[in-house]
Amino acid sequence: MISYLEFEKPVAQLEARISELRSAAEGDDVDISNELQRLELKSADLLASTYGSLTPWQKTQVARHPSRPHFRDFVELAFDEFIPLGGDRNYGDDEAIMGGFAKLDGRRIVLIGHEKGNDTESRLRHNFGMGKPEGYRKAIRLMELAGRFGLPVVTLVDTSGAFPGVEAEERGQAEAIARSTEACLSLPVPMVATIVGEGGSGGAVALASAERVLMLEHAVYSVISPEGCASILWRTAEKAPDAAEAMRITAQQLKKLGVIDRIVAEPVGGAHRDPQAVAANLAVAIGEELDALDKLSPEEIIRQREERYLQIGSL
Repeated sequence: MISYLEFEKPVAQLEARISELRSAAEGDDVDISNELQRLELKSADLLASTYGSLTPWQKTQVARHPSRPHFRDFVELAFDEFIPLGGDRNYGDDEAIMGGFAKLDGRRIVLIGHEKGNDTESRLRHNFGMGKPEGYRKAIRLMELAGRFGLPVVTLVDTSGAFPGVEAEERGQAEAIARSTEACLSLPVPMVATIVGEGGSGGAVALASAERVLMLEHAVYSVISPEGCASILWRTAEKAPDAAEAMRITAQQLKKLGVIDRIVAEPVGGAHRDPQAVAANLAVAIGEELDALDKLSPEEIIRQREERYLQIGSL
């Protein structure tokens, strides 16, 4: 069953009407196929027009949709032979950040990403995708393995930000994020990062400092959440829609600014409506980017990565 967002209420009402008509027609000799077809077309058109003009705040809501596919969903739908690796060899394992060896269309890669979970139990276990220091140190360990064995790195970013708890700070959260970002930038192998949901602050940058950064069509990427920005600037989270507009957080806006390189299309109505379709689109996009990067030497990869980030924000 689809969970409708606030701005989708007109679509929800139409689809409820369609469902009622189908139920009423069961066992009835009255032919309502024409009426059903008319309403289904109207619903599809309304959904397409709604998603064709989403505001940045509405895109934020779509990126946070409870049914949106996360790391484990993409592992199942877009990659093969995933072998998870755990632990940072120092403190423990962090299930908010997962990773291991995998295959993408026959190509062996190292796959790393945030996992938010899809129900109460799994969301608590994965800490809602908010990585702790041991998670980022695990990511560093996996990136070092990738460099050692000459395997490209693919990351799937989906976090509201790194975990801000006291215990995380005690274990060196800022240092772990900085070293993970450094590990990305110094990788001698190709790296492709994709923002698949939320890309929040340093917790996202630590896995997204690649030479190719992709975003799903309705994902968001920002230095702080719209609510956090609004609370600082206007002293109220109610101004979050205004903050989202001002912050330029959507894939379309960030592509124009040169922060990301490519937008991966989602099905009409968002990735949660057809996870398999968006996973297929993502697999193709990542494969094409890796094919292009395969031709570069380690020195060229590092130089290209360096130039990419030095150019961001330049006039």
